[in-house]
Amino acid sequence: MDEFAAKIEALEHLWMRSWVQRDRNQMKALAARDFIFLLGSRSPAILDRASWLEAATTRFRCSGYRFDEVYVRRHGPTAVFATRMTLDANMGDHEWSGETWLMDLWQKSKVRRKWRIVERTLSRPDTDEKMPDAIRSMQLWR
Repeated sequence: MDEFAAKIEALEHLWMRSWVQRDRNQMKALAARDFIFLLGSRSPAILDRASWLEAATTRFRCSGYRFDEVYVRRHGPTAVFATRMTLDANMGDHEWSGETWLMDLWQKSKVRRKWRIVERTLSRPDTDEKMPDAIRSMQLWR
């Protein structure tokens, strides 16, 4: 793993530990002003920054997580972080644990030159086992 990828992964762990610890101030410091949380599901849902900070410290509680293989890619002042993640979480009284696909977008701020999370997308993995092979068959570089 190169130095840049290690930096972004360290920020991801800081973000996730802040969620586990319900550390609103740390999450607020890491989140861009225009941060959104997107739940990718049959009925997608979006939370803005204020809604996320409230939910993550009260009703949408994370008690643990584990990243699988990590993908990091830099695009100038923007970075993409993606991984399959095992999440231990509750949404109110509803358990919401299991495997999810996570994709975060990070952006380096222009003034302070710090990385901030701009968007987080969580979605459940596709259960159609034929889909990955079908997608791979379309890869032109093979």
